[in-house]
Amino acid sequence: MTVPLETDLAIIGSGFGGSLLAMVARRLGLQVVLLERGTHPRFAIGESASPLAGVVIEQLAHRYDLPRLAPLAAYGAWRRHYPHVTCGLKRGFTYYKHQDGQRFVARADRRNELLVAASPGDEVSDTHWLRADVDQFLMQEAVSLGAEYLDQLVLDAIVWRDAAATLSGTRRGVPHRIRARFVVDASGPRGFLNRVLGLDAGGFAGYPGTQALYSHFTGVAQCADLPEFATHEPPPYPVDAAALHHVFDGGWMWVLRFDNGVTSAGVAVTDALAADLRLADGEPAWHRVLARYPTVAAQFADAKPVRAFTWMPRLAWRASCAAGERWALLPSAAAFVDPLFSTGIPLTLLGIERLACLFGGTEVVRARSGPPREADKPRAAFEAAAFSAATLREADHVARFIAGCYTAFPQFEDFTAWSMFYFAAASFSEMSRRLHGEAWSRGFLFAEDDRLVRAMAACSPMAGTTVGGVVVGAEAPPYAPLCVPSKAPPYWNLADQVAAAIDPINVAGLADRAKRNWYGVDAEDTVRAAHKLNADGDAIRRLFAVTNS
Repeated sequence: MTVPLETDLAIIGSGFGGSLLAMVARRLGLQVVLLERGTHPRFAIGESASPLAGVVIEQLAHRYDLPRLAPLAAYGAWRRHYPHVTCGLKRGFTYYKHQDGQRFVARADRRNELLVAASPGDEVSDTHWLRADVDQFLMQEAVSLGAEYLDQLVLDAIVWRDAAATLSGTRRGVPHRIRARFVVDASGPRGFLNRVLGLDAGGFAGYPGTQALYSHFTGVAQCADLPEFATHEPPPYPVDAAALHHVFDGGWMWVLRFDNGVTSAGVAVTDALAADLRLADGEPAWHRVLARYPTVAAQFADAKPVRAFTWMPRLAWRASCAAGERWALLPSAAAFVDPLFSTGIPLTLLGIERLACLFGGTEVVRARSGPPREADKPRAAFEAAAFSAATLREADHVARFIAGCYTAFPQFEDFTAWSMFYFAAASFSEMSRRLHGEAWSRGFLFAEDDRLVRAMAACSPMAGTTVGGVVVGAEAPPYAPLCVPSKAPPYWNLADQVAAAIDPINVAGLADRAKRNWYGVDAEDTVRAAHKLNADGDAIRRLFAVTNS
């Protein structure tokens, strides 16, 4: 016998994105069912948050009356309220450049490292998420708010009829049929809707092929305890209490620490380097990576993997469309670029924010009110098109930025300069949201700001090169605010160009050579830039006093 179920919103996937969307939808009065192929707890990748993620969580919690969500916005509150939900302290972003076969040597000029603080202290710090704990916690919260939850459900078909979708599948040998007015796929890249709707568009134009290999470990040493990383000055934050990156030609390694003694680590590399390392071999390939970089090998000398290695032969992925009439993909299901710069969690949160506005402000989903009227259909189609365009525009923007990073890795000075686009956009977005709310949002990393998008193209380390048949930066515009010359003076290097491009949004004292690649959090940097945020110095100081308390 088939088990029938009718609902307003069916969400495929009960990871943090799907579960959080279910919580918001319940607050909007919708009937919700969460559909999960597996069971909780289960391993998931995408483990590092950011300051922007924190402020979006705060705003979602306030806007939709979700007080139990708010503590996840910062490390101190998280540890006090939910000590059983494992997280890790993330004070900033740490990068070290390594050469094949050579030990890392800290330089006095710090030209082979980059430290960018994301918070002034532990209390308001960002976090690493042990996804097995976080996803299960948020799923349980969604259920407590009235969402229905079906795990071990293998979906096999979807049929659209009478302004609704009927999902069919099997759960523990029993056929199930779920009729929903709207369907959201939150199951990650190449998920159910991607497959049944034929949305796979491959990768991103001009983006290098990349692969990944990763696991969780115990016994990973701290860089601060290794002599190669010793410095004469105290760093702006503990270098290991961060998203720590070992950068090398052709790729990079992440090292993320959780409070339970487990460390997430993995490499993302170009296809050429993956072939050289024979990345498909799994753990033997991991040891080949360590053999190339002696100082990284020293950090992992006593490390033991606590789960099998995962190899991803195709890292970057993009759907051709992210929404249609009565369906949508969360950003995590619409595209994936790379773990570099921790973009996955904030992108997903911004997608949830957009869908929540759609559900709350239109009649795309109508709880207990029957099918939509004909007059509502054009508006629903418009909203779907706008959501899809925004989601994929942000993914493409991130892909262009990360592609530039891979090109710049061999010249670490270019990478540090190029990274300032991310840190300037991220810090401006966080501060403007805290001061003015969502109204000042210009898309993730200013993806909605055409002038800054063009400035990035003009400055890209890939500019003028042909990758995958695409000439990057070939149509760089003439000089304008938030833009740099398409042909900069000969004495300008990349750092000069990026500094000029980000100046209107640089509110964190970035791109300052005097700081020698170490950037702490200094309220006075933001006070001096208060006019860029349409604020005054006193408002900035009050904001820092609140966030630091």
